[in-house]
Amino acid sequence: MTQRAPIPVIDLFAGPGGLGEGFAALSDPDGERRFEVKVSVEKDEVAHRTLSLRALFRSFPEGKAPDCYYDYVRGKITREQLFAHPDAADAGRKALAEARCAELGKTPPQTIDVWIRKAVGDASEWALIGGPPCQAYSLAGRSRLRPGNAEAFEADKRHFLYTEYLRIIKVFSPSVFVMENVKGMLNSKHGGSPIFDRILADLRSPGNGSTYLVRSLVVDGDEPEPLDYLIESEKFGVPQCRHRVILFGVRSDVAQGMPSHACEAGKFKLKAAGKRVTVAAALSGLPPLRSRLSVKEDSHRLWRSALKAAPESLRLWRMPIRTDVEEMMAMSWQAAEAYESHGSRFDGRPIALGDALSPPLRKWIHDARLGGVAQHEARSHMASDLHRYMFAACFARLQGYSPKLGLFPPKLLPDHANMESEAVPFVDRFRVQLAGEPSSTVVSHICKDGHYFIHPDPAQCRSLTVREAARLQTFPDNYFFEGNRTQQYHQVGNAVPPWLARQIAEVVFDFMQAARL
Repeated sequence: MTQRAPIPVIDLFAGPGGLGEGFAALSDPDGERRFEVKVSVEKDEVAHRTLSLRALFRSFPEGKAPDCYYDYVRGKITREQLFAHPDAADAGRKALAEARCAELGKTPPQTIDVWIRKAVGDASEWALIGGPPCQAYSLAGRSRLRPGNAEAFEADKRHFLYTEYLRIIKVFSPSVFVMENVKGMLNSKHGGSPIFDRILADLRSPGNGSTYLVRSLVVDGDEPEPLDYLIESEKFGVPQCRHRVILFGVRSDVAQGMPSHACEAGKFKLKAAGKRVTVAAALSGLPPLRSRLSVKEDSHRLWRSALKAAPESLRLWRMPIRTDVEEMMAMSWQAAEAYESHGSRFDGRPIALGDALSPPLRKWIHDARLGGVAQHEARSHMASDLHRYMFAACFARLQGYSPKLGLFPPKLLPDHANMESEAVPFVDRFRVQLAGEPSSTVVSHICKDGHYFIHPDPAQCRSLTVREAARLQTFPDNYFFEGNRTQQYHQVGNAVPPWLARQIAEVVFDFMQAARL
């Protein structure tokens, strides 16, 4: 049987590449890729650097990336040296042709169209994927602009960035598309009308003579209800309660050409995982770290001294579990003696994942060639926040849930001004990620502070590292995020979980394969 060429993929609003990674990673039993990302477009320069670096890595067969890539991840060579290295130069040129730094809506459409036309060529079938920026649909974005600034909300152009995605559909008529966005899209309104209704109508009839069925990936049928498009990631092996709207569009002539026997119920849906993946499982194997002290001089001794003082903050707290919390805080301070490292760009300590993750997810995450872990470095925190983190983590371990501010000891309540946040509720300002559950949604706000992402181990007394956040997002450990640490966090929080994306790619491929029959 003749091997089919990979199906071309165009990735718009690509971010650091989570959705494209899932499609590119899908392969047949012989290891041949089902899809190939031909063009990925991202406006953020740093995320684009991440995209092009990953494109270089993917230019090689699985497991065959050159040693110079790992040298770069370990910090032994520069990016320029990597892209110029004899073992990577050809792949680097291809990667830079694939990953494009451009802003849809500002970059001339003709430029974008030339890239796509050249990439797709004469392929009769290809896939368009991507997630238009979601701030105007998100609950956080809407809370910033309404009701105090309703005019700004109505004028926000980000409501209609999906029209840039729509324009590509109108011009090129891809066989299928996958569009991702936040849950808030379902009930956001503009001019008094539901935005989601308008988006669906436009995607179903983009205005080029073609029409599309817009399917759900979790519910059968060709006319889903709005909530049927919502995917709860924790049900599909992602260690995170990330709920996103994902639309699977199929050009009508492609769908109509499918034999009736290929359309049995449940065939083209995501298959729920048998067991939810927990935070503890997702973070397994990563070396424990201490946090660092901000404001003043940092050292292991000074850090432990700050932790030792934490139980004093429970004075005036009249809760029945006070004694238990105090005892656990004291035990945590003693355990912190072993945590001397605060991490680094690359930590050469060995990684042992064990059996906490399923074999497929373990294989997806782990790369023995790394010889350690990248971008696993703790933030610096004020001593007062260390006390809050330790209290909250001990409370969560004892009670099985993260305490809201109403349960905090009076001495640990921060000033109101310090509790203001654009992304999290006031009463939920400090949240422990429970070891035995999937995490809450990893959001881009993690780049500003770590209060909402407290590590479950009270002895480490810190927020999550970039690598830990990436683990919760199911990025492979060999996925390197460019930029400074704040920029790395932002990219991770904005991404589609690649492990979920791979499962979506499998459904899309199966549908396209059935339509060929």
